[in-house]
Amino acid sequence: MSVPAAGPGYDAVLFDLFTALLDSGPVWTEVAGDAETGATWRTECSRLAYCAGAYRPFEDLVADAAALAGLPPARAEDLLRGMREEAAPWPEAAAVLGALRERVRIGVVTNCSETLGHVVAARVGVTFDTVVTAEAAGAYKLRPEPYLLALGRLVVEPSRALFVAGSPGDITGARGAGMDVAWHNRLRLPLGDREPPVVELDSLAPLLELASAGPSRTST
Repeated sequence: MSVPAAGPGYDAVLFDLFTALLDSGPVWTEVAGDAETGATWRTECSRLAYCAGAYRPFEDLVADAAALAGLPPARAEDLLRGMREEAAPWPEAAAVLGALRERVRIGVVTNCSETLGHVVAARVGVTFDTVVTAEAAGAYKLRPEPYLLALGRLVVEPSRALFVAGSPGDITGARGAGMDVAWHNRLRLPLGDREPPVVELDSLAPLLELASAGPSRTST
């Protein structure tokens, strides 16, 4: 892994929840009935969230995405129940974030409801300094409101925060809010034509070194 040159560390590290911190894919597969349909459902859900702009009930968005994937919209409740009860954090998540929390403030920025976001964040096994949901922000990522709400709660300037994305779209959103971005690409997703993140990771473990290295932006 290549990290930025040594310098003052970040003041905060913010995380996507359902991909960067959790292995939620198996829940989509189980509820959808097969991996391909589950992946389609998940993709449509992300697409609808990214296009939604202002917040509308997350449960409705998941149901609409189910229909687009060829599933009964009522299956949305099964998915949300699975996320609350079964979604598992990546194996190293609790240890890495526990150590990280001794150095910087940590938080979650996630595209879901208040209830779901807080319940699922608790599954990671650490105490976050803030958990920001799309519902609380009144808008879905990739709009800047969720990212900026988290930064405001932590009283941290965007240039002093690192965002850990789980999907390539989140790279664009977090960068647009003024943060450096690390991409936890555990799923080996393609970047497409997006500008690359500061670093691409296949584990959360290198974040301890990266957080200590601090902001990498050359324009400041």
